[in-house]
Amino acid sequence: MKIIVVGANGTIGTAVSKELESNGHEVVKVGRNSGDYQMDMTNIEDIKLMFEQIKEVDAVISTAGAANFDDLSELTPESNEVAVMSKLLGQINLVLIGQHYINEGGSFTLTTGVIMDDPIKGGVSSAMAGGGINAFVQSAAYELKRNLRINNVSPNVIEEALEDYGDFFKGYTAVPASKAAKAYLKSVEGIQTGQTYRVYE
Repeated sequence: MKIIVVGANGTIGTAVSKELESNGHEVVKVGRNSGDYQMDMTNIEDIKLMFEQIKEVDAVISTAGAANFDDLSELTPESNEVAVMSKLLGQINLVLIGQHYINEGGSFTLTTGVIMDDPIKGGVSSAMAGGGINAFVQSAAYELKRNLRINNVSPNVIEEALEDYGDFFKGYTAVPASKAAKAYLKSVEGIQTGQTYRVYE
């Protein structure tokens, strides 16, 4: 399959790309400033241009999406907007636009995260976006045409990211990126749709 991975040079995206390539898939690596193709997923025109230029795509995986980790008392509409525009709408717009471009029988796999189920201090903005993606995936699965499928992967904090995020996730069971990557492979190669693959331990 020819698979677009958005966020391919991130911690999870790197592991996902490696897992897909080791299983014989062609990976088109997309990032804001790196990869085979550059695209800002907060920009609708950028997303459209990407799908117009990358032809014959069988699957789209998003491991991207920014959010501010601010305490609720310090979270403002402006700082919350980062998660809304990137992690929430950015991923949703990949589907809304991409559904008209990817091959019949193709799939979308989005990324949420453990804190939509298991809150942490400072995680409300990211949890909001993850919960929205989860609900979108469940509903969209019923309405996608041309045998398209959609799922999302909800990983725990990633071992390789503990240096940056470990202080937020005290007591959580970190998982290696390579383990989370297998859930993305399952979504791409499987038959399920509307699912949340939780990789929490």
